[in-house]
Amino acid sequence: MPEVTKEGKNFYLDIPIQTPGFFLKGSGSLDWGMKNRLSRIFNPRSGRTVMLAIDHGYFQGPTTGLERIDVTVLPLIPKADALMLTRGILRTTIPPTLYAPIVIRASGGPSILKELSNEEIAVDIEDAVRMNASALAIQVFIGGEFETRSIRNMTRLVDLGLRYGIPVMAVTAVGKEMARDAKYFRLATRICAELGAHIIKTYYVPDGFDTVAASCPVPIVMAGGKKLPELEALTMAYNAIQEGASGVDMGRNIFQSDAPLAMIEAVHKVVHDRLKPNEALELYKSLKSSR
Repeated sequence: MPEVTKEGKNFYLDIPIQTPGFFLKGSGSLDWGMKNRLSRIFNPRSGRTVMLAIDHGYFQGPTTGLERIDVTVLPLIPKADALMLTRGILRTTIPPTLYAPIVIRASGGPSILKELSNEEIAVDIEDAVRMNASALAIQVFIGGEFETRSIRNMTRLVDLGLRYGIPVMAVTAVGKEMARDAKYFRLATRICAELGAHIIKTYYVPDGFDTVAASCPVPIVMAGGKKLPELEALTMAYNAIQEGASGVDMGRNIFQSDAPLAMIEAVHKVVHDRLKPNEALELYKSLKSSR
């Protein structure tokens, strides 16, 4: 029986991962175009990113806060380092003059009414080139019913991305029956990285997230997940960065906030300047009251 994850391993948390030739770990040997696109998403000064995720509609329809993206989201985009969305929303709603690196949701198929792991690649690589995508995002369901299909989708997309110089971000999906713990996320993130993903988006766990980041050889971006009170969301982002994440990809904790623009600015300070959560909350309150 192959070992899945054995507790008590040494993750050498006191030894920083070296990044020869480039500022992002695991990316030093990539082609120039790949590095250039990654440099659009990740700020070279801090090595981190604040992605704004608004792709929820691809499986759950008009999510609360995203009913009118032209009204609620467009004012937020200048404050984001990158925008994660579907090609439909990009073409119908996002002005091409409003600059932001684009991360295109490239997987899809089932809705929330069906088995979510039964996805396929839903965007042609040449269309990604036409949209000037800086990266492609694809869901990977480790432990899900269609695990192998989702992994195969990811590896096919990685092959195409390498051909055209577009990085692929694997998004680790967690089913209802899966444990949201460091053991699971070490497994899921490492499999995605081993099979070629250039960025991994995964969830934060308070116990052992540093081992998830340390054992993943490519940058990890923390998923924002469900809506939390502002201080909890800012604390989660701060802890993830402190424990090795290279950024956050937040959606509901920004666009469902009482003051979305103030919230994304506070998150930006946490991620890039390591502003502490209580200070970030005060910044949020100050910005909220001034608008």
